[in-house]
Amino acid sequence: MAKGTKERILEAALDMFSQYGFAGTNIRELAGSLGMGKSSMYRHFESKEEIWNALLDELIAYYEARFGSPEHLPPVPDSPEELVTMTMRMVNLTARDEKIVKTRKLLSIEQFRDDRARALATKHFLTGLTEMFARLFAGMMDKGLLRRDDPAMLAFAYTAPISALIHLCDREPKKTEDAMARVEAFSRHFIKIYGGKSNEQ
Repeated sequence: MAKGTKERILEAALDMFSQYGFAGTNIRELAGSLGMGKSSMYRHFESKEEIWNALLDELIAYYEARFGSPEHLPPVPDSPEELVTMTMRMVNLTARDEKIVKTRKLLSIEQFRDDRARALATKHFLTGLTEMFARLFAGMMDKGLLRRDDPAMLAFAYTAPISALIHLCDREPKKTEDAMARVEAFSRHFIKIYGGKSNEQ
């Protein structure tokens, strides 16, 4: 199916905002990259700010539909291996999906300029991950898959190094395969340390 004009504009805006930031993106150049005039662009969006907010709305929906959130939790794993599988699915998606990678770069640039970008960066880089995994870990504790502990602290301990490795992939893409291997090794180490009685051999 052919992309609509608004969708094409937002796609081009993500490309430019993630490279040059909001201030460094020129509407005339954005329109030109699509073979449009500036006036044609403004028939679809009244301002660069409107494009920016529409793009953030789209990116939030895209991310949550594929990754989950504290409001849209993935199923609680039924085994330690399911935790590893779920973690690797999430990490592979967030490190390799071009749209999500560009979103992370955009938020990294704009978090110091825009309040909404700052809030989203905090949620996606820290609080949203820890809240989501805290609930998943609480569920795993109830199933006897993790030993009883503070699920929020365990979630912070689990997600912080994984998040750091994802940001490493953004800075140095050639290290992505090594980073993925380190995430999997860390996930298995975490289970070895914090696994519940049902994990004992």
